[in-house]
Amino acid sequence: MSLANGRLHMALPGPSVMPDAVLQAMMRPAPDIYSDELRVLTEGLVRNLKYVAQTQHQVAIYIANGHGVWEASLSNVVQPGDKVLAPVMGVFGFGWADMAQKLGVEVELIDHGRQTPIDPEQVRAALLADKGQKIKAVLAVHTDTSTSLRSDIKALRQVLDEVGHPALLMADCVASLGCDEMRMDDWGVDVLISASQKGLMVPPGLGFVWFNDRAMVARQALARVSGYWDWQPRVEPEIFYQYFGGTAPTHHLYALEVALGMIKAEGIEAVWARHKALAQSIWAAVEHWGSPMALNVADPAQRSYAVTTVKIGAPDGDRLREWCSTNAGVTLGIGLGMGTEADPTGAGVFRFGHMGHLNATMVLGMLGSVEAGLDALGIAHNPGGVAAAAQVISAASSV
Repeated sequence: MSLANGRLHMALPGPSVMPDAVLQAMMRPAPDIYSDELRVLTEGLVRNLKYVAQTQHQVAIYIANGHGVWEASLSNVVQPGDKVLAPVMGVFGFGWADMAQKLGVEVELIDHGRQTPIDPEQVRAALLADKGQKIKAVLAVHTDTSTSLRSDIKALRQVLDEVGHPALLMADCVASLGCDEMRMDDWGVDVLISASQKGLMVPPGLGFVWFNDRAMVARQALARVSGYWDWQPRVEPEIFYQYFGGTAPTHHLYALEVALGMIKAEGIEAVWARHKALAQSIWAAVEHWGSPMALNVADPAQRSYAVTTVKIGAPDGDRLREWCSTNAGVTLGIGLGMGTEADPTGAGVFRFGHMGHLNATMVLGMLGSVEAGLDALGIAHNPGGVAAAAQVISAASSV
């Protein structure tokens, strides 16, 4: 007998739970890719993508995942021999820096470890030391999915402005967009990247690069830009196919239309508030359960509202994930990039994904399954974590 039969809950930090309406939007025959239908649909997508990022500037759509838009963003603003600054706080900051190096770009790394977000003052020191202003861009991950750290992007723009450095501010918002607050224009972000499979609630396969006029000037100064990654024809297409560098990803577009419509109908600030309340309820449960369980990020102000990384000690992270999957139909995230010398595979770490299509019932059910697993496996904890989470949700609902 298994209690996992029924609808499975994917509590991964991406790909996230997809609404039924999004899935149903894709259940249709292939359209005529030369008709006006897709052109009109895409123009609407562009407007709503700008809304989600809170920008009046441009957005290019790619048939790609987050790694693809790492390359797309870099390919339009730097060339081999240029230099970028990469303050990193987890796996994905290193990944973006590695992508830059593979494109022949010199990378100056600032490693903040796995429990501290990007320190604006360390970025300030690096920019002040760059006497020749050779640094062309600062690559900042907003939320690192591995550590669940969230950095202050607005503070980085303030540092750049105070130092008077011309480097572009580039933000990786793959994990955060549609979950954590992001105001591209108000915060002075020059290039922002994201992808479809997390807060945007669409299957993996679409990547997005938003960019402003400063970034376009940088692109125009390059000697050459990759024909596929070039964002110019994608935002100023003479022919429809140029939006996508070829055949349109038709069914992903239908899905994205529905997902963005849901975000617009709820209102982006309400979306952010919902993610904040649900994240806080998860933190309350973990803190109530107590040792040996602990949140990776000590300061609530530095925690993401999209993902929560939890330390529990090896091998109990893997044991708990296996129990939840087999017995409760809940899939938790692995301890990605959280290995240590004592725990090389990260078996003592797991992650809650709480992004996109998520409500209080889903979160409380997930937490109830985890508490049942803790009890079944004999892992030390204080009972009542779900009740602690419920109190947070109750308080949030009365605001």
